[in-house]
Amino acid sequence: MLQNRKSDPARLAGDIMRWLDRPLVLVGLMGVGKSTVGKRLANDLGIGFVDADEEIEKAAHMTIAEIFERFGEPYFRDGERRVISRLIDGQPRVIATGGGAFMNEETRALILSGAIAIWLDADIRTLVERVSRRNTRPLLRNGNPAEVLTRLAEQRNPIYAEAQIHVRSKDGPHHRTVTAILEGLARWHG
Repeated sequence: MLQNRKSDPARLAGDIMRWLDRPLVLVGLMGVGKSTVGKRLANDLGIGFVDADEEIEKAAHMTIAEIFERFGEPYFRDGERRVISRLIDGQPRVIATGGGAFMNEETRALILSGAIAIWLDADIRTLVERVSRRNTRPLLRNGNPAEVLTRLAEQRNPIYAEAQIHVRSKDGPHHRTVTAILEGLARWHG
């Protein structure tokens, strides 16, 4: 049945919306496309999109880089957990999280119990190319991006693998990744 719908993302999205009863939370390393893909996924499903990092900045009245600099990563992770807890309210929506959100045990348990976690994964070369476009990522400020991302992937990928759905994000149009997510959701549910 899924094979017949692979070429029809709109129909697949409609089928998913008949049973979707909770948020979809995108997890993965920085640069994998959680926000960009998340917006397109939400649009295709006809549901809301929220970027957890933007919500954290609104709540704190400062940028994530400023939070890291002034208060440190543990303080940021605590605020991140509280914001994600508020966003996971049972309503279908797409939530893009920061790369480290799923590493926090409490945040991960919250996501896995109240949402469907979707791990967006990409090769390091693709991630380095994407993150080099902006200098706003605190974890990349003091190191070679390829080395930092390789180390983070080694540490985090086994944890990201706890997500219910795993999708590879490749170079090319984002609609391919969105379609792969829709197919993954259909397989997971069916």
